[in-house]
Amino acid sequence: MKGKHIAGVVGLVVWMFLGVAWSPPPASAHCDTLDGPVVAAAKTALAKGDATPVLKWVRPGDESAIKEAFKKTLAVRAKGSEARELADHYFFETLVRLHRAGEGAPFTGLKAGPVEPAVAVADKALDSGKGDHLAHEIGEAVAQGIGQRFAQTYEAKKHAEESVEAGRKFVAAYVEFTHYVEKLDMMASGGGHHAEQPEQGAKKEHRH
Repeated sequence: MKGKHIAGVVGLVVWMFLGVAWSPPPASAHCDTLDGPVVAAAKTALAKGDATPVLKWVRPGDESAIKEAFKKTLAVRAKGSEARELADHYFFETLVRLHRAGEGAPFTGLKAGPVEPAVAVADKALDSGKGDHLAHEIGEAVAQGIGQRFAQTYEAKKHAEESVEAGRKFVAAYVEFTHYVEKLDMMASGGGHHAEQPEQGAKKEHRH
């Protein structure tokens, strides 16, 4: 059971590493970035002239579309450096778009810059085969997030009946605190996903 919860906590790494509240995951996940794993696989495939490395990132039903895009990209790449740059970008976008579609998430274009710090740490852990440090870091960040929100809510509760304004401050703190804890519990128990569908999340979400 403990291992299951550690895995769930590690699942928070994508969007909760620094104790972000209960807002939904950002539209641009790490797979949207030019330095992300999907584009990295695309670069490997183009260098080898073999589409196989990217097929794992798309649904079976999208394989033919990717193979066709790959074929066109290789043909255009042979026409010079400028054509290669354009062709590569086209293939990166096609691959990421189909990958995101498979997650049930929108594609809003490729993003420049590195992946989120927490995801970079997660990727390094996978490369090294050691996840203890990652789990420890995430656990500390989550504990800090809970501690801060609990302290704020508890303090606000002491004065909640002094005035309507004080009561509203307590309610605002209470809502954030309980949503934060609820989201953590949902993720730890396997209820959260990288690209959770709205109708799936709505069934379990508690509203105030």
